[in-house]
Amino acid sequence: MKMLTGFPSAALIALIVSTPSAIAAEAPDGDCRTTVVRATFTDRSQVDAFARHEEPWEVDHARGLMVVGVDAEGFQRLLELGFAVEVDSERTAELCSPKKSLPGQTEGIPGYLCYRTVEEAFQSAEDLATAYPNLATWIDAGDSWEKLTPGGNPGYDMMVLRLTNSAVAGTPPAGTTGKPRLFVTSAIHAREYTTAELVTRFAEYLVTNHGVDPDATWLLDEHEIHLMLFTNPDGRKHAETGASWRKNTNENYCSPTSSYRGADLNRNFEFQWGCCGGSSGDSCSNTYRGPSPTSEPEVEAVQSYARSIFPDQRADEIGAAAPADATGMYLDIHSYSELVLWPWGFTGTPTGNGTALQTLGRKLAFFNGYEPDQAIGLYPTDGTTVDFAYGDLGVAACLFELGNWFFEDCSDFESTIFPDNLEALIYAAKIVRTPYLTPAGPEVTGASASATVVEPGDTLTLTATADDTRFNNSNGTEPSQPIAAAELTIDAPPWQSGAVPVAMSATDGAFDTATESIEGSLDTTGLAVGRHTAFFRAQDSAGSWGPVSAVFVWVLDPASAAHIAGSVTDADSGAPLAATVTAGAFTTGADPGTGAYDLMLIEGTYDVTASMEGYGSLTAASVATVAGATSQLDFALQPYETALSDTVEDGNIGWTPAG
Repeated sequence: MKMLTGFPSAALIALIVSTPSAIAAEAPDGDCRTTVVRATFTDRSQVDAFARHEEPWEVDHARGLMVVGVDAEGFQRLLELGFAVEVDSERTAELCSPKKSLPGQTEGIPGYLCYRTVEEAFQSAEDLATAYPNLATWIDAGDSWEKLTPGGNPGYDMMVLRLTNSAVAGTPPAGTTGKPRLFVTSAIHAREYTTAELVTRFAEYLVTNHGVDPDATWLLDEHEIHLMLFTNPDGRKHAETGASWRKNTNENYCSPTSSYRGADLNRNFEFQWGCCGGSSGDSCSNTYRGPSPTSEPEVEAVQSYARSIFPDQRADEIGAAAPADATGMYLDIHSYSELVLWPWGFTGTPTGNGTALQTLGRKLAFFNGYEPDQAIGLYPTDGTTVDFAYGDLGVAACLFELGNWFFEDCSDFESTIFPDNLEALIYAAKIVRTPYLTPAGPEVTGASASATVVEPGDTLTLTATADDTRFNNSNGTEPSQPIAAAELTIDAPPWQSGAVPVAMSATDGAFDTATESIEGSLDTTGLAVGRHTAFFRAQDSAGSWGPVSAVFVWVLDPASAAHIAGSVTDADSGAPLAATVTAGAFTTGADPGTGAYDLMLIEGTYDVTASMEGYGSLTAASVATVAGATSQLDFALQPYETALSDTVEDGNIGWTPAG
């Protein structure tokens, strides 16, 4: 890279002398006229002025650095605003290189096996609804611009995947009807590949783990999760060719064939539309807000759907607050920049629920490690999703900016972006009953029972950690308090009528720190044979209860239960091993003196695994069990051996076999 005082190439210099709007209107699809630059500034007003026309990709106010892709007009604007501009040739080449299928690739976006196309993701969602009709429903919420416009591409339905256990009524929050709801939208900006895949996998995780994972189970039993995988399906389809496409594909704006056509859907929402210099009135701009609020059918679909599932909980005045116990949450998933943002984006004045939204944002950012901030912290935006959700309905709203690039490598998505943000989404789903209150309370982590399977009348010890410190404090410090109480309930979450709380105690004898190990006892006398759910929660000294975490416990009658029994031994010496034997949700330990185990479980077919530290685990596949009978299964585990030794002290700086 080198510092420039003019445009980066002779060809682009020639573009500057042309009329900028004509350049934009004449740019055909597939003709990459974008240069990625690193622009340094000395005053925030420079960023704000530039953002009225184009959206910066990255902004670091502390370093005075902005990263953005620009055409001739945008480059000239940077210079006129006083930025010092440096071309990022590597990112420019990556952005402008054609996206090609990998060898043998038959599915996914070309070059990216981890990201499903619009059609593939829709098919996955439809498959979930077909395979799990009691848990998933595939809903048509409207039409895209192309779907409504004859003579061109067929376009798409604006589909929503609704997840909830329809067999369980749940417990409506006070003063409302229906279960608490989380609404997530993604891919409103077409080129942001990671977003729809994250949300699709979130859906698959919840549905396939219902009945397996206790938290996934109670979330779908007690809550509703609504997922619009593609908020801009027309634009996303175009971006799948490798085009750096942001807006929808409305041909009425800029020019019907221009690569700058369309409206920025995240500037077209009616709340504070075009109010405050956070969008552009130039139809060829990437932040073009459209000719009027909600002019785009995709935005109309989102607004109508949100209003259909959330009550209006906030007065119209800008400074009005939603009630502290308001219910429901909205998330909009974008890329990139590793941020968690909350309203407002059009003014630096906090919302009426500003402190609670800040706490929520810092909590969500704990999981993905992103920087939490009010949306205007980067630059002004208006007519946006999160400002609409909060401003129009009083719903707690946040926005994620995933990762470090629009076209994120699959390795980064799989190893970091997906697992970290899955945790954040699960947490969001947990707190939708009271999202302005619950994030201030302590989390319960590591919840477990002394045994997953017990006989009637046995007493269980239940343990966990209560933690009031799990916030991202990279942009201000969130207060934490000592743990004051902890409790568990059986088979009914604490908000449900009839739930009977059982007090838990601090393992060290006193609640006096912000992180405490907690324990409690459960007498299973009187519990019916079958699966039971233990719900844990904790309270801090400020009176804030945190979200629920759960574990499964099975009470089984040895005479009628199925059994898998046998021994676990050392494969070399035959010595007994105190191994752990697991089959699905059922776990037991082998006797350390004899290696014998007896795993009690419900009738079915299981993959059974024996494992122990220092030994290779061993799995027996498809072991059939029958109620009232025992299936015999022995394990001989192979100990790990040191295969290599370092002999550096003898002058060997490499590795040699140990023999």
